[in-house]
Amino acid sequence: MAKIEFVSFNQVEPADLLPVVNEPALRTHLVDHEYFDSASIKQWMIGKAQTDSIAGCRVRVVNIEGVVAGWCGIQPDDNGYEIAIVISKEYWGFGISIFNSMMAWAKELGHKEVVFHLLETRPEYKALKRRSIQVQRTELLDRSFTTYFISVDRWCAE
Repeated sequence: MAKIEFVSFNQVEPADLLPVVNEPALRTHLVDHEYFDSASIKQWMIGKAQTDSIAGCRVRVVNIEGVVAGWCGIQPDDNGYEIAIVISKEYWGFGISIFNSMMAWAKELGHKEVVFHLLETRPEYKALKRRSIQVQRTELLDRSFTTYFISVDRWCAE
C-alpha cells in the first residue's frame, strides 16, 4: 500500500498544489469557481491554514508517496462540521483510506457527527448510505448535493 501523509498547508509550495486544484477531471465534481493562478492559490492556501486553526477543524494537504495528491479537511459547515476530500483523479482509489483517516480525526477532535457533501455529478454510494444516520439532497452554492450525515462513534466502532 502506498504511503499517505497529511501535511500542513504551510509545508507545501503553492506551485505543487496548483495543478491538482485546476485539474479538469477533478473540477467536474466541485462547485464552479475560477481557475487558480499563482496569486489566488496562495490566498486560498492561507484561508485553509486559517480554517485549520479553528477549534474542531483539521485541514491538510494529502501527499501520496511524496507527491501532492490533493487536500482534505474537517471544516465548519452550516450543519456543524463537514468532511472535504479533493484529490487528483490519479489518486481517486485512495479516497476511502483518506476518509477513514478523517473519521479518526473527527473522533479525536470530539465530534459526534459530521456531514459529507457530494456534488450531483457523483453517484450515490450505497455503502456510505448504509452507514449514515441520514442522507438527503441539499442545495449549496446553487448546486445540488447528496449529503451524508455520519455518526462518528458509530463509524469508528464498525
